[in-house]
Amino acid sequence: MKHRLSTVVATAAAGALLAGCGGGGPSSGGGKISDDKIVLGVLTDLSGVYADIAGPNSVQAVQMAVDDFKKKYGDKAVTQNIEVIKADHQNKPEIANTQAREMYDRKQADALFDVPTSSAALAVQTVAGQAKKLYFNTGAATTELAGKTCNPYTYEWAYDTYMLAHGTGSAVTAQGGKNWYTIYPDYAFGQDMQKKFETAITGAGGTIVAKDPTPFPSDNYSTFLLKAPRLKPKPNVLGALQAGGDLANVVKQYEQFKLKDKGIELAIGLLFDSDIKAIGADKLAGTTFTTAWFWNVDPKAQAWADRFKERTGQRPTFVQAADYSAATHYLEAAQKAGSDKAADVSKELDGTKFSDFFAHNATIRAEDHRIVHDAYLAKVKDPAKASEPGDYTERVKTIPAAEAFDKPSPDCHLS
Repeated sequence: MKHRLSTVVATAAAGALLAGCGGGGPSSGGGKISDDKIVLGVLTDLSGVYADIAGPNSVQAVQMAVDDFKKKYGDKAVTQNIEVIKADHQNKPEIANTQAREMYDRKQADALFDVPTSSAALAVQTVAGQAKKLYFNTGAATTELAGKTCNPYTYEWAYDTYMLAHGTGSAVTAQGGKNWYTIYPDYAFGQDMQKKFETAITGAGGTIVAKDPTPFPSDNYSTFLLKAPRLKPKPNVLGALQAGGDLANVVKQYEQFKLKDKGIELAIGLLFDSDIKAIGADKLAGTTFTTAWFWNVDPKAQAWADRFKERTGQRPTFVQAADYSAATHYLEAAQKAGSDKAADVSKELDGTKFSDFFAHNATIRAEDHRIVHDAYLAKVKDPAKASEPGDYTERVKTIPAAEAFDKPSPDCHLS
């Protein structure tokens, strides 16, 4: 597929401050805005299996953050010249590497956002460290970003495999799903998911009967699904650790081969509203999963999601919500520092505690740049109980921030 790189220029917003919004002008400290311009890059999957999870609407989320920031500060903003650019990494680490270099170096991006696909995210992290520019990951789940590959320029904003596994893996095992057969995409995300799920399942008293890597991406999982009933001992849970379009294919074929009728329940490692829409809420009703956020989890979330829908015609995924949150915090830190230098912005971010519409009881950990916040054990809502189209998620319980995420990795050394 021919690469597409396009630029979206943020419209100037010379208006009054929002009623009730305070905030003075930029700090008179030692920082400054390079070239009197801030450039935010969204490096994402614009057309592949993760395009609905992130994709064009992640670009819209970052642009929305810019527009809101400029409306809030008006002529007191640290700069009126804020630009949003985008690129398609096609879920390939080598392309992500090239595009990140292009955005940081030639396009002069001050920070990159999004980047689904863990292998691509790890490639971008390396480039961010070399360029000494900031990178806010919202789309990839590998714990390595805040672990052994961490660097001072990378922030892991939304979720990770530990959060997913210790929510869903522990809960499903405790509910009687003792024998698991797990299938996982054969790249960094899937490999990390498998390790974290195995730890959570065995810790809760369960067993991994078998585990198989699967091609990524793929539209045919028949080899693995037909294998499941023949395993000894027979599993009573199929752990599907795929995401996006790949997950939709797994679920459709799980139904085609009638594994539920054979006593094998389905457990899903990572589930987005876009997946539920693609697969069908009726087919997934009652399925337990763990999520960082959903659009109607509370009134503040819904108010933001309503504005997002007015802009895009779609309800946001948690990746898109996290993009807005991360971009807003970046801009607020630059405003406070009076600078877009990475070190100045990080100084304002590190150790910050906050609660916004996306992240509740959140802390930006200075030790590893992992943002810890409340997460949610949830289940897919029976469509008969939905209040409107797109109302897919029912909260089972809130997982407090201190439990939702692991402690800082001893392998991470930011200094």
